[in-house]
Amino acid sequence: MTDLFVPTRDRALPLYTIEALREVEHTAQAQLPPHTLMARAGAAAAQFLAGRLASASARHRSVWFVAGPGNNGGDALVAALELKRHGIAAGVALPVDPKPDDARWALASARAAGVRIDSSLPASLDGCAWLVDGVLGIGIERAFPGDDDSPFRGFAHRLADARSSGLPILALDVPSGLNSDTGQPVGRGSPVTATHTLTFIAAKPGLFTGRGRDFAGEIFVAPIGLDAWQRDVERPDVALPRLNAPSGFGASLPRREASAHKGTFGTLAVVGGASGMMGAPILAARAALYAGSGKIHVAFLGPDFPPYDPPHPELMLGELDALPLERMTALAIGCGMGQGDDAHRALLRALAVDCAKVVDADALNGVANHADAANLLREHSNNTVLTPHPLEAARLLGADVAGVEQDRVRAARTLAAKFRATVVLKGSGTIIAAADGRRIAINPTGNAGLATGGSGDTLGGMIGALLAQRMSAFEAACAGVFLHGRAAEVLAEQGEGPAGLTAGELPPTFRRLLNDMMNTVQR
Repeated sequence: MTDLFVPTRDRALPLYTIEALREVEHTAQAQLPPHTLMARAGAAAAQFLAGRLASASARHRSVWFVAGPGNNGGDALVAALELKRHGIAAGVALPVDPKPDDARWALASARAAGVRIDSSLPASLDGCAWLVDGVLGIGIERAFPGDDDSPFRGFAHRLADARSSGLPILALDVPSGLNSDTGQPVGRGSPVTATHTLTFIAAKPGLFTGRGRDFAGEIFVAPIGLDAWQRDVERPDVALPRLNAPSGFGASLPRREASAHKGTFGTLAVVGGASGMMGAPILAARAALYAGSGKIHVAFLGPDFPPYDPPHPELMLGELDALPLERMTALAIGCGMGQGDDAHRALLRALAVDCAKVVDADALNGVANHADAANLLREHSNNTVLTPHPLEAARLLGADVAGVEQDRVRAARTLAAKFRATVVLKGSGTIIAAADGRRIAINPTGNAGLATGGSGDTLGGMIGALLAQRMSAFEAACAGVFLHGRAAEVLAEQGEGPAGLTAGELPPTFRRLLNDMMNTVQR
């Protein structure tokens, strides 16, 4: 593979914030001739499109660009010029002349080369092979498409209609109107929904979390001759995120030596299951079984628990008071625990144990509601993973869901610092934040099939099993989240989802993926 277009699937790429990108751009521009970065970006976009048009018929080899008044519009103009040089018909809808020097240079170059430049898109896009969004780039502070009198309001409707009719949409750098740091729309606008995004210099966090995944489509990085896409930036204040990928945790997966026995792979206790909520801890325990824990107890709070689990009699079911938690290698706390007095007492007992822990579901709500539980968590947080969804995270932070979702990376980092634990902030583009604040991963796997009851319980059981096998908290969280999401993707590819996918279907596929990965990285 060349470095011309870097695919983002299964690669632990650094994710650059707007501030970090500006520093890279400033350094590069000081060392290169004028207009070099824009020329490279436009040429990369043209080559990306030309490669996908190589087999198209002559009638379907035209491309239309929608260009804005800034440097993103300049990239579009250069791309149109380069396509024309490739013999591909290209037009640019440019309602407002660009303002930056680089973009004005791009406009003059395109006009000199005879590129068709109109103030609007043609009435019919019949025969158009691709529409390209080059309206707004990173660092924007206004919504797309803008006010009612914005010249781009009509383009927003045309782009949406084209996307609905099946025409591929390429976003240059980021979909217009998307905050590339947070993955949220800017203001109250509605970003462009692209089928593909070609992002320049390096990948951006907002393309992989929040609502960014819905808007960005398939993502490629065009490094344009710089090495930022493959190197971390040393920053004294805050660490940049990376994409969660096997290269970040694969070497830490538990080895399976021939001399191993069940004690080698640890004993996990799943603590929860108040009356009427027995299913949640059983789901978690079954998931832990498939994730390789040597022995698994289910410690119920309620008295009416079943004597055994018929599909998996390997699980040991019993009442919490009869189980010596101090002898466990790891605990998964909270599934179906409830919020009553018994749950509070059970939570305090479990949090006081000095072993690896997953704190999930009702246990998180107990921590949010009771200062004594929060203090115990902080005092015994070594190798602990918290797995909140956005509402649980909001309760833990004393905030609201909108505030958490507005900047998911910041929320996860704040929670990790507050409780001195690794945090898994679930959702589209799950965030994994290490307790030390220096490692942040954004997970690229998963789909809407995970939006079903019990999927969080299975994730908690999987991470708990990896902790029981003595993985560190951050690596266990990264591995569990990645493989949990990939299992949902595989099942959807096989026609078992995303609609109707159940949480109980995930563990067998997780097991297969885990073994495949262990065989690959430990060969």
